[in-house]
Amino acid sequence: MRDLIENSRLYLLAFMVPLALSLVLTPLLRLLALRFGYVDAPGAEVKTHKQVTPLLGGAAIFLAFSAGLVFMRFYTSFPTGTLRDLRVILAGGLVMFVLGLIDDLKKPHGLGFKTKFFIQFCVAFFVALYGVRINFINPDHLSFILSMVWIVGVSNAFNIIDVMDGLSASQAVMAALGFLLISFPSEAIYVNVASAALAGGALGFLPYNFSKRMKIFMGDSGSLVCGFTLALVSMGTSYSAVNPLGVYAPLFILAIPLYDTLFVSVMRLRRGHSPFIGSRDHFALRLEKLGFSRPRIVFLTAMASLALSVFAFLVTQVPPVWGALIYLVVGGEFLLVSAGISKIKI
Repeated sequence: MRDLIENSRLYLLAFMVPLALSLVLTPLLRLLALRFGYVDAPGAEVKTHKQVTPLLGGAAIFLAFSAGLVFMRFYTSFPTGTLRDLRVILAGGLVMFVLGLIDDLKKPHGLGFKTKFFIQFCVAFFVALYGVRINFINPDHLSFILSMVWIVGVSNAFNIIDVMDGLSASQAVMAALGFLLISFPSEAIYVNVASAALAGGALGFLPYNFSKRMKIFMGDSGSLVCGFTLALVSMGTSYSAVNPLGVYAPLFILAIPLYDTLFVSVMRLRRGHSPFIGSRDHFALRLEKLGFSRPRIVFLTAMASLALSVFAFLVTQVPPVWGALIYLVVGGEFLLVSAGISKIKI
């Protein structure tokens, strides 16, 4: 019981420090972005905002998240393995942040998806080589390849879903809390600390992203860091102690960003377009066409993500038959939703 209380305090601190830092850093970096012209201007067909908006919100998230982890390193004594895993998250996250930042500052054209994919797969290669990978797949070379695809896929899923204020960041907060919920009782300290820190850093950014007077975007630098971190923490804990089907629980926790990525890719291919070229096929923009306001869409998707995290926790705790039933019911709901929103004209 004492260990549970101590760990609770540890993870609460890991959440609160990045939250406070993000709340302070975001408006400062907004001023910096305005001062040097680091802004995202509307104009392209795929843009959904109507006014020039400062970037560098992603810098606030990454700096708050990183500083929080560094603070926790000196505040408490982590096991050697935990320190090494956190260093991998920070090192890989730094590369993803710089990649996203360069792409943000080179708008409107950016770096191009081939360059970004090459660098992302290089990062994923070294992360998998280090040993952070999917553990339940054999043989090892298949686990290695799928781990790389998972890291790059989840990283970009949070970038792809970033089509309206608060959507990607709120999904990052909910997913991080979902992994914390599942991993909390375990000894996977790096998963718990990193999840709590990311949730705090992303949450501190959200009020400014929603604000009309102090609006700022996190850009690719923020979305890639969020996705990359969540991809790594998803592979850092056990899900199958009770139910072997629990290994698929991360698909529930990350379901909404992954779903949007799959949905827009299918819709673009159906129209004969490249899945790597931006369009307005996103499920959130289709819901907006139905008359839903953007704040309501963000709120509903956040609540859906919360429910999915609860389902993810359940499938790690119930017998296999019940776990399979949960997967079938939730999967069926996604298919029904897809059939409906795919008919909405964009």
